[in-house]
Amino acid sequence: MTLFRVAAVLISFIALMSFLNARFFKKPPAIFLMLMGLVTSVSMLVIERVWPEAGHSIHAAMLNINFSESLLEGMLSFLLFAGSLHVNFAQLRASGLSIISFATVGTMLSTFAIGLALWLIAPVFGIALPFLQALLFGCLISPTDPIAVLGILRNAGIKRQVEIKIIGESPFNDAVAVVLFITVLTLSGKNAANVGVREISLLFFQEVLGGVVIGLLIGFVGYCLMRAIDHFQTEILLSLAMVMGGYTLCSALHFSGPLAMVLAGLITGNVGKRDAMSATTQDYLGKFWEVLDEVLNALLFVMVGFQVIQIDYAPGTLMLSVVVFVILVGIRYLSLYAPATLFMFKRHLEAREIAAMTWGGLRGGISVALALSLPVGTPYRNAIVTIAYVVVALSITIQGFSIGYFIQRWNLAES
Repeated sequence: MTLFRVAAVLISFIALMSFLNARFFKKPPAIFLMLMGLVTSVSMLVIERVWPEAGHSIHAAMLNINFSESLLEGMLSFLLFAGSLHVNFAQLRASGLSIISFATVGTMLSTFAIGLALWLIAPVFGIALPFLQALLFGCLISPTDPIAVLGILRNAGIKRQVEIKIIGESPFNDAVAVVLFITVLTLSGKNAANVGVREISLLFFQEVLGGVVIGLLIGFVGYCLMRAIDHFQTEILLSLAMVMGGYTLCSALHFSGPLAMVLAGLITGNVGKRDAMSATTQDYLGKFWEVLDEVLNALLFVMVGFQVIQIDYAPGTLMLSVVVFVILVGIRYLSLYAPATLFMFKRHLEAREIAAMTWGGLRGGISVALALSLPVGTPYRNAIVTIAYVVVALSITIQGFSIGYFIQRWNLAES
């Protein structure tokens, strides 16, 4: 099966499921995408049992797709740019310290705490996961995806200042987590005996500083070009060039493409929209990236569904995944509470707001993308992908369905 045919099957299936959701079910997009992924997973298991030849064909087609390249070096750049494009920078200023501390200190704390917890408890379920692989999981599961629950939050009438904290943290949180992921993934391919604090620090700061410089440069160049014209089709093409060209440049220079995309998206979505775009361009550009973001997230979950044939669904792995989800929620709370206490802005942040940020910090498409991007042959790859998929499924269904109720119960809705 050629790559075009695989893409045709995926897009046709997504279009059909989206039609059914819009016509009959009317579920929020994030909930629907997760359910669609689950339907795909169950369908693949049934096909494998009932029609083994078709199952083998799908398996062979999936092996022809380089998930590491298509997800980590491709799809992820679009997801991060799209997410940061809709963040209003002016609204972040009042909560700047809390957002940056949550996205940096909080994300690092979450990464190492989750990795350590998984490393300690995995052997209880018969999985002797090495520490570096457990840390990889901590990196890929730390990014939150509150954009997925944005519609639910707004339907619940959540207070604007709480919504800004939840949404504003996301792009920075994602970028930091992806930098950590790439750093640990790079180091895991080296001789552990030759890896020290100095090497880790140099690699991390090279990724961060390089990504910041390239992101600012891409954002500024894109802004100048868009300001010189008023043609929404060309400006949309320019935004695509910023993402694809910028990410390729970062990859060649071994800088952080995700961080560059977040900064470029913030500049384009704020300074660019304000000074370089007409109202028509703002409308078309926003809608274009919103649709692209939803299509890519849908592709992610369906691709996971097709991958189920290759995933280990042993009872021990499933039980471990449920335990990890519970631990993850607790660590999320601590990763917010600790920076708030350390940087002494907890007095401006109510306990119920921390609770809302904890429960509203869903895991979503980016975690799935990072899990699937692990190169084939990575130790315990199937176990990591399985745990990530189950945790994301539980997060979106349990937290996504209940966050509206808790917003009302915690009196965080606008009066």
